[in-house]
Amino acid sequence: MNAGLLAPARNVAPAAPRHIHLIGICGTGMAALAAMLQQQGFMVTGSDQNVYPPMSDFLAGLGIEVMAGYTAAHLKARPDLVIVGNVVRITNPEAVELARLGLPYLSMPQALGHFFLEGKKSLVVAGTHGKTTTSSLLATTLHRIGATPGFMIGGLVEAFGRNAQVSAGPYFVVEGDEYDTAFFNKVSKFQHYRPYCAILTSVEFDHADIFADLAAIKASFAEFIGRIPPEGALVAHIEDPVVAELVQGARCPVIGYGTGAACEWRLTGLTAQGLASEFAVLHRGQLLGRCRLPMPGLHNGLNALAVIALLHHLGFAFPALVEGLAAFEGVKRRQQIRGVVRGVTVVDDFAHHPTAVRETLRALRLAWPDNRLLVVFEPRTNSSRRAVFQEDYARVFGVADQVLIREHVPLDTLPLSAQFSSARLAADLRAQGIDARAFADTDAILEALVPACTSGDVVVILSNGGFDGIHQRFLALLGQSA
Repeated sequence: MNAGLLAPARNVAPAAPRHIHLIGICGTGMAALAAMLQQQGFMVTGSDQNVYPPMSDFLAGLGIEVMAGYTAAHLKARPDLVIVGNVVRITNPEAVELARLGLPYLSMPQALGHFFLEGKKSLVVAGTHGKTTTSSLLATTLHRIGATPGFMIGGLVEAFGRNAQVSAGPYFVVEGDEYDTAFFNKVSKFQHYRPYCAILTSVEFDHADIFADLAAIKASFAEFIGRIPPEGALVAHIEDPVVAELVQGARCPVIGYGTGAACEWRLTGLTAQGLASEFAVLHRGQLLGRCRLPMPGLHNGLNALAVIALLHHLGFAFPALVEGLAAFEGVKRRQQIRGVVRGVTVVDDFAHHPTAVRETLRALRLAWPDNRLLVVFEPRTNSSRRAVFQEDYARVFGVADQVLIREHVPLDTLPLSAQFSSARLAADLRAQGIDARAFADTDAILEALVPACTSGDVVVILSNGGFDGIHQRFLALLGQSA
């Protein structure tokens, strides 16, 4: 039987499941969900094609059985519920067997909503940019002010040492991803997150493999906004023109934030102090005070302002929020210093969309105004490997002193003429006076990068993946060349 014949009537959670099986358990979100389900007392098993650290070690440490590969035999025990990960395709042997057996099934977002958001005040952070950082700021600040929330976030939050947790408190913070849910449920994940309140940071075109154009993305965000109840609230960056358009359809109060006088919550007077920043906060034109954030850049200041606006709306006092934000420990892979060797500082960041690249580099330039900034960029996402952002990338590396670009792994679903060209980007940057080169692979980048570095340089590595372990390899090579 084809998995396409999964019965819609079985896409529900049974009344009292005991054994829950996760197909694709080693994904970051799925592994976190597995741990949360186990914490709630369920018997949890899972399977995945790629069972390797760190997720394999994380799950093994919890005593969760992980079966290697996908096979119908993994469902022989007939679990009470099967959770199907986003990585699973319609032809997956376990999905086919799931259809044949007629077992109840959910997607990861559906399971999160059913098991952990019911009865909670779900605080969803959505937007093209800043979701992970803002949701981490929100969860950490709530924790610091004594209202520790449950959360599910796409990055490892340093304050907790994990990306998800269960809490008895009233709040649950969710990073609201607009990517699609599962092969049997082609809607954005955030449609399942039952928002009580939400933060909306930005809306731009992204995920070219899922959305045909900006109009399709706007339609999904509009549907999400419509899910916020009248008694909730939407904290929105209304200086983003698409956000300003979309919030017109909200049923709930809209709380605008930004840098302009028209914003209810306003950031002004931003100053940089190394990797920290400080800014004044105005509410309805009245100065409330200054906020210090251990992160650089205007975009991070705005993320923190959104958190202040939401938590103030929920009744928390401004001084406590400022204190909580000042103690933020950060998120792994977001402007994270991986090491300093021979006076060379190596920074890791997840940025890959052109806007995220631009804002990240601007923030790092503010942090190190007098140092050389060398940027290593890996186009790895489905969108970044397409030609759709080719010209946009040429406009976002302006503050860099040197740019090293890895050739992308070609997409086998598109002709090369429709794919991104690292060589063309390097040429476009050189035409602007920026020292830029394209490289065939990571080894070639390292061969050129190590001898190019001198004490005081800042090397920022931009990728949403592991990048062939480039961070550790580069630091090791720097040490050997001392």
